[in-house]
Amino acid sequence: MERLHTIYTEHHHHHATDAVTLNGEPLLCKEVPARAEVVLAAIRAADLGPVVPPTDHGFPPLLAVHTVDYVEFLWTATMRHEAYYGKPGPVMAGRDAVTNKRAAQRPPETDFPALRDYYTFDYEETILAGTWDAAYWAAQCALTAADCVLQGQPAAYALCRPPGHHATADQYGGFCYLNNAAIAARYLGTQTKKPVAILDVDYHHGNGTQSIFYADPSVLYCSLHADPALEYPHFWGYAAERGAGAGLGTNHNFPLPLYVDDAGYLAVLDEALSVIRAFKPGSLVVSLGLDTAEGDLIGDFCLTPAGFHAIGQRIAALHLPTVLVQEGGYNLDTLGQNALAVLTAIKQET
Repeated sequence: MERLHTIYTEHHHHHATDAVTLNGEPLLCKEVPARAEVVLAAIRAADLGPVVPPTDHGFPPLLAVHTVDYVEFLWTATMRHEAYYGKPGPVMAGRDAVTNKRAAQRPPETDFPALRDYYTFDYEETILAGTWDAAYWAAQCALTAADCVLQGQPAAYALCRPPGHHATADQYGGFCYLNNAAIAARYLGTQTKKPVAILDVDYHHGNGTQSIFYADPSVLYCSLHADPALEYPHFWGYAAERGAGAGLGTNHNFPLPLYVDDAGYLAVLDEALSVIRAFKPGSLVVSLGLDTAEGDLIGDFCLTPAGFHAIGQRIAALHLPTVLVQEGGYNLDTLGQNALAVLTAIKQET
């Protein structure tokens, strides 16, 4: 493969998490615009391939994954906040912990605080004035990367920000609002009429992606992640979660102990890749979390650049049309290097 396309948009800057204040104090957030910029700089410095903007696919691919009422809430949340409180400000949940419980019925339109909490399972996520714009265009990046492989490229990379794998069909959390990987997977399946596999290598379990496809036999979800008994998202990601109904057996979780190194991680990755091979998908979506790196600000795994390169080699060895979708990774000093380690291996091996 001579060139690897990267799909990137400056719209991600509108989700300005590095400029949020609450009661006059800065709201510290590790998911910041600089994340995408350091990866982009590494890609350009390495001349990995063309960096292109996303094509606008509109709302239909988003609504193939997310509910209409949820998308409408994300789109209007900051306006609803201002109308209810009489002043602009970040939309923040009213609870104090992650939860798997929600109201049985959607609250009335007039009760904005209840409606706000209905649409998130988290307690510290923020919807800003530009969040919808950034999330919308992140999803378009994933869809455009899917177009690249549909047009015959062996792989393409969507430099998505904000990330997406924690977003369910109708709840946000974990820095995620629209599920970019799920949107790309559904789109690939619809276009090709073939099954799709999702490999999630983020430090945290992609509870949103799992929930979206949990009963869908046409999409295989395999996730390597920190044991949820110890790490976010706490309520989801256990090995016993295998799918439901027609989708039983198409969900495979591989919880890992803290401080796992390259060798330990790659051994389990080989197990997940065997599951993917047996499924015989027509294409692959990779939720490319890089918060598994040693020294990450959020994760407690110990992967090195060599380990990331090996991950890329193993993914490429599947010989599947592959869409790589950026998820986590929060150490700005190493994020670009680690992204490049995976992407360079994909480029070299495909």
